[in-house]
Amino acid sequence: MGTDLKLSAADGHELDAYKAEPEGDPRGGVVIIQEIFGVNDDIRETVDNFAKEGYVAIAPALFDRHERDAVLDFTEDGMAKGRALKGALDWDDVVKDVNAAVAEIDGAGKIGVVGFCMGGSVAWFAAANSPVSAAVCYYGGDIHAHRDLSPNCPVMFHWGEEDHGIPLDGVREVEAAHPDIPSFVYENAGHGFSCSRRGSYHPESAKTAMGRTLAFLAENVG
Repeated sequence: MGTDLKLSAADGHELDAYKAEPEGDPRGGVVIIQEIFGVNDDIRETVDNFAKEGYVAIAPALFDRHERDAVLDFTEDGMAKGRALKGALDWDDVVKDVNAAVAEIDGAGKIGVVGFCMGGSVAWFAAANSPVSAAVCYYGGDIHAHRDLSPNCPVMFHWGEEDHGIPLDGVREVEAAHPDIPSFVYENAGHGFSCSRRGSYHPESAKTAMGRTLAFLAENVG
């Protein structure tokens, strides 16, 4: 139901994006931020699902600055390459690319950002640096190291209790630094619990987290 398009960031960088529109008038916009596997079928489906909820949704291809069309498998090799591509990113440039996606859907009304895995961290950076009205961060591994950031909009955190890459001690330190941010830890859920195509998918946690996400967006975006 969506379309592929090109975006231009403030520094002239051109990147791909996938965008979907709702039927009827939009209630707002949502920028969907990818995992380390690129703008793959799962992210495209997520964009489509948010459009079905009434939002203009868009996912920018954040790896385009280093490798275009980087869509990786949910395998050890795919994960290793995704981590390498992520490691090459400059977060300031990533925010420029997120802002290009925000600008593309600016006419939709208020705009939120929802990110998964690497995207959960990017959503946190966007909360502090992008013109968004809400940010939802799913298991962002870099949030802890940047927990001193001050978000300029309401934020929601989702974490997996069994996430071996994000220790609960770190989660608690993030929560202590931002006691006013709603933060949810899901029992028996690991990293990537919201992605139905990953072995770590935990349906119950994914459903609960998405329900909370949609309620949060309804309150803060529309």
